[in-house]
Amino acid sequence: MAAARLRDVAERAGVSIRTVSNVVNGYAPVSDQKRERVEAAVAELGYRPNLMARNLKHGRSGLIALVVPELDVPYFAELARAVVTTAREFGYTVVVDQTDGEPDRERELIMRDGSAAMFDGVILSPLALSQTDLAQRDATSPLVLLGERIADSEYDHVTIDNISAARLATSHLIALGRTRIAAIGDQPYETGETAQLRTRGYELAHEDAARPVDSSLVIPTHRFHFSDGAEATEQLLAHPDGPPDAIFCYNDLLAIGAIRSILAAGLRVPEDIAVVGFDNIEAGKYHTPSLTTVSPDKPAIARLAVERLLARLSGDTDEAPAELWAGHELIVRESTTAR
Repeated sequence: MAAARLRDVAERAGVSIRTVSNVVNGYAPVSDQKRERVEAAVAELGYRPNLMARNLKHGRSGLIALVVPELDVPYFAELARAVVTTAREFGYTVVVDQTDGEPDRERELIMRDGSAAMFDGVILSPLALSQTDLAQRDATSPLVLLGERIADSEYDHVTIDNISAARLATSHLIALGRTRIAAIGDQPYETGETAQLRTRGYELAHEDAARPVDSSLVIPTHRFHFSDGAEATEQLLAHPDGPPDAIFCYNDLLAIGAIRSILAAGLRVPEDIAVVGFDNIEAGKYHTPSLTTVSPDKPAIARLAVERLLARLSGDTDEAPAELWAGHELIVRESTTAR
C-alpha cells in the first residue's frame, strides 16, 4: 500500500492542501474545526510528513547537537534520552557528542557553525568554559547552555536552583538528628560554580539550624565519580574527631562510592552514617541501601532546552537570553531512613 500523501489527507478531510500543510507544519492559524478534521485524517491514513524535504526547504538539516562532558555518567545518559525524546516530538534528530570536560574541546564545539557542522543548533553542558570563551563565539547557530552557570551570558541557560536543592538535602539530614554532616564534591575553582552553589546550600542549611559549619568536613573532589566518593569518604572516616554521622554528596556516583567505603569499614548506612546523593539516577533506586537523592526534573530540563533552541532557530522569540529554571525534589529512600 502506497504511503499517504498530503493530497490524500486533504481529500479525506475535505480541505485544501495548503490547510493540511498549515496544520502539519504549524505555519499559520487554522480553525479548531478544520484542525480536528485534518488531524483525524492524518491518524486514519497514517500520514507522515517528509521531514527531510521540509528541513531542506528552510535551509536546515533537522539535526540538533547535544554535547555533554561524559556519556558514561548516568545523569548525562538519562538527560540525553530526555532530550532525544523531546526533540523527536518536533521532528528533530539529536546528534550526541562528549567533551570529557576538556576546555579545548568545549571551545572547539561552540565555535563551529551549524552550516559547516550539519546541525541546526547546539545544547551544551559545559565543565570548563568561561564567560570569555562564550564572548569570543562568532557562530550564528543558536546555543543553549545546561548545567554550569555562567553569569551574564549572551546565551539561554537551563538550570535548577542548586542552592535550594543542596539546602533541602542538608536540612533533611539535620531534621533526622544528625549532628556532624559532611559534604563531598566542593570544587573551589573558577569553573566549579555548580559545586560551589551546592556548598552554599549546605552552609545555609546549617545557618538555618543555627549550627556552625566545620570546614574540615567539606571535602573537595576534582570529578564526581565513584572513586572520588570512596576516597573522600575514607578521608572522612580517618577524621581526627571521628567519622561524621551523615554525608551529603554532590552527585549519586559520589554517594554510591561513599557507601562502599562506609560498608567496607564495618559501619552501617544509615544507622551509623546517613548518605544523600544528587541527580536521582536509576541505579540509586536499586542500590542497597536504596539512595536518598535530590531529583532534578530531567524531562523539564530537556524540554526547556529543546523548545528554547527551536524558538531561537525559527525566530519565534526575540526575548533576551534568559535563565530558565527546572524544578527539583528530594526522594527519600533507605540511605537516610531506617528500613
